[in-house]
Amino acid sequence: MAEPLKAMYDGDFLEQFASLVKKAWSPFNEAVFVERVRDDSWEQLELKARARKITEALGAELPQSYEEALAVLYQIDEQCRGLPFIFFPDFVEVFGMAPQHWELSLAALERFTERSTAEFAIRSFILKDPERMAAHMLGWTSHPNEHVRRLASEGIRPRLPWAQALPLYKRDPSPIIPILEKLKGDSSLYVRKSVANNLNDIAKDHPDLVIELANAWRGQDVHTDWIIRHGCRTLIKQAHPQIMSLFGYSEHEAADEGVTTLVSAAELQVVPSSVSIGGEVSLQYRVQLREGEQAKLRIEYGIAFVKSGGKTSLKRFLLSDREYAGGAVASAVRVHRFANLTTRKHYAGLHRVTLWVNGREVAAADLLVTEADPQ
Repeated sequence: MAEPLKAMYDGDFLEQFASLVKKAWSPFNEAVFVERVRDDSWEQLELKARARKITEALGAELPQSYEEALAVLYQIDEQCRGLPFIFFPDFVEVFGMAPQHWELSLAALERFTERSTAEFAIRSFILKDPERMAAHMLGWTSHPNEHVRRLASEGIRPRLPWAQALPLYKRDPSPIIPILEKLKGDSSLYVRKSVANNLNDIAKDHPDLVIELANAWRGQDVHTDWIIRHGCRTLIKQAHPQIMSLFGYSEHEAADEGVTTLVSAAELQVVPSSVSIGGEVSLQYRVQLREGEQAKLRIEYGIAFVKSGGKTSLKRFLLSDREYAGGAVASAVRVHRFANLTTRKHYAGLHRVTLWVNGREVAAADLLVTEADPQ
């Protein structure tokens, strides 16, 4: 099993970083810094909490003047790149939010995000003064560096993972839209992915707004079309009629007999019908399209995972997304593993496995998941 991300902050990392700071500012006490970081609580802390621990230890050992402390970090930040150094922008969030430091801090976040990412730290500034920050981040959309342009979108996402929530933008995302408008044709895939993820966040609370944007933006630019498609993925999974039509997915209609007028036959088998946690099953599916014109089909399988309290939660997985000729058969075998992950823990119980075509369930089978075999 791969080591958790938090393990990157090991003793070697801390000692090497402390040595770097010492070279930039000789009064820095390397031993005390490392001791402050790795106190009795260290082993229980997760990634962001560990980064915050480093931030606080830096604040204790660097000059007490925020401006002077920042100047020390500016001497070494070029050598401190990547995710481990998220404590650079975190330092700005913790020690630089006073009104007299505001402009200095925003300039620091702009600088540090080019080397790591300020997407988490910026959110405290947004919550403190959302109108001012929305205007500032709109200015970042024209920055020559792709990391800064990405921050303009990623930092203001309503539902950014691992980050503190921005409930004001869940309620009203309208201040975000001018930022996305400026970035919707960005030359950087790194930026476009953020714009798409931002749209997808907004779609969870305001689907009609995203549908309106998708219709207005579509066809303007190949980059924008990619953003729209990726940003509407939740609405596609929900089989929202307007979005399904926008992307050319064929519609279901009720049929007296058979599955629907779109699908004439559908089968799903799960082999074996019982699996222990840690094992795997084969999902054998077959979908036959109705005769006539070709149709665009999005074929998925779903599993209603049993949760710790006994309830279930449906998760769908893509099998195929393309056009098929009339009467064509789509069939294949997909292996699904029931190994526990950091993002999903499995529980014993009866799981319902389903087959979906263009957002409608067309076949189902049961799967019994049992406790892992004892070693």
